[in-house]
Amino acid sequence: MTATTKRPIGILISGRGSNMGALIAACAAPDYPARIAIVISNNPDAPGLETARAAGLATKAIDHRTFGRDRAAHERVIDATLRDAGVEVVCLAGYMRLLTPFLTQAWAGRMLNIHPSLLPSFPGLHTHERALQAGVRLHGCTVHLVTEVMDEGPIIGQAAVPVLHGDTPDSLAARILTQEHLLYPAALRRVLMPDTRPEATADALLCV
Repeated sequence: MTATTKRPIGILISGRGSNMGALIAACAAPDYPARIAIVISNNPDAPGLETARAAGLATKAIDHRTFGRDRAAHERVIDATLRDAGVEVVCLAGYMRLLTPFLTQAWAGRMLNIHPSLLPSFPGLHTHERALQAGVRLHGCTVHLVTEVMDEGPIIGQAAVPVLHGDTPDSLAARILTQEHLLYPAALRRVLMPDTRPEATADALLCV
């Protein structure tokens, strides 16, 4: 059996990084086509940094507050750190900063994000509250490529869950988070190994 080539990825977080945890677990499998070269946070106190260190991963905190309003300057340091680590693909995992064209263009086609809704519905924040207010029957999450327009990049995969009677934003979020942890590693694998599943011709991975 041919050994799987593990391509270096970088992960950007701002908080606990639960989706980062799912990627860490996936990358531990011998046949998964990625290894985590570095985890970067804009928040030096992000709990996810300790999670990454406990997993033996390289980490770096690049505090956005030291750059004032100069977002691009902050992103130039992030970009240099990613490149120094040899990163080929970037995964945003709860990274709570709006990106400037500098970083989105530098990593065009090589930066992924996971969003807690079935895009194009409910871009932005407070997706679960908005889904319940709208009365939708299905809600879910989306992995997409990052572009200059927030939450509008090409969709790589989606996972859907039914909205149940009596759901609250918290109960809905908890069921969707379970799907996020399954979807993100599957979508990243699809990006890294696009020719390994020729039978998968749909534009999205759909899990219910």
